[in-house]
Amino acid sequence: MSLNTQIAAERPKPERRNGAPPSPLRRLILALRKAVIAARLGWLRRAGMEIGRDCLISLRARLDPTNPRGIHIGDGVLIAFDAVIFSHDLSRHFHADTHIGDNCFIGARAIVMAGVRIGDNCIVGAGAVVTRDAPAGSVLAGNPARILRSGVVTRKWGILAEAYQEALAREHLGTSP
Repeated sequence: MSLNTQIAAERPKPERRNGAPPSPLRRLILALRKAVIAARLGWLRRAGMEIGRDCLISLRARLDPTNPRGIHIGDGVLIAFDAVIFSHDLSRHFHADTHIGDNCFIGARAIVMAGVRIGDNCIVGAGAVVTRDAPAGSVLAGNPARILRSGVVTRKWGILAEAYQEALAREHLGTSP
């Protein structure tokens, strides 16, 4: 059973607002947005970026077009709006490979500098400036980014596994946080 199938089986269907299905216009808008995101992901891959499966990259995220072959993103990564991933540094005149591991989350307006290697299962907080390599299972935040927590386990898109299990338990019990 794949991870997507497992997540879908574990999670009950969300209740819709006022119980009504989305309007045809809303469905059309969502379908168009999904198509635009898929087209952008295809364009980034054709430009030479190595992007894994099940990645979500915001339309407002900026991935360095100067050295597209230097960006390597693993499976199940979520990059939030206004995040910047560099693979070159004009002031030092060099191009470098920037790696983001599997199941990572890069927060809004975070900056990942050229040549940085972020390990699997990492979470980069909003506004962080990552200037050094980060080991697997780390939570990073700040400018420059520092490791706040290590040894974390994440699911797809950088969701903390323990928080996900707690949320599922609350949903099954019908309680709110």
